[in-house]
Amino acid sequence: MTPTKTGFIFAAALVAGVALAAPLRADDSSAAAYKDIEATLGQVPTMFRVFPEIGIAGAWAEFKSMQLNPDSKLDGKTKELLGLAVSAQIPCQYCIYFHTAAAKLNGATDEEIREAVAMASIVRHWSTVLNGMQVDEATFRKETDDILARAAEMAKKAQ
Repeated sequence: MTPTKTGFIFAAALVAGVALAAPLRADDSSAAAYKDIEATLGQVPTMFRVFPEIGIAGAWAEFKSMQLNPDSKLDGKTKELLGLAVSAQIPCQYCIYFHTAAAKLNGATDEEIREAVAMASIVRHWSTVLNGMQVDEATFRKETDDILARAAEMAKKAQ
């Protein structure tokens, strides 16, 4: 069966209300997730308690394996500064509060926090200009490649 036919059959089954697999149920996996959340965070925060029970195990696994994982490629400070920058753009007051506090806990200075938010505003500003003025993407990519190649050459000469 080709991927196109498979996708069509899956979509048709969904429209017809036919289950292709046994439905997921909130069960021991959700209880285990709540237990692990409490063990990890000292409580089960409301944001996890209001999440649909059927999806909490997956949501917690994603949160814990990425955001709370000390062995990921990004350190905690970098992850939280990224979270803050995105939060400022969404905007999400809950996220801004959390990621600011977590960034500080991970060693971010007030200046680093201000720079992360300023970088978010700069990216948003130029995204508005590029998209609103409909700058040709191929031209933009070429100019960017040329600028970065020049910067790399200058860095080599400075060494």
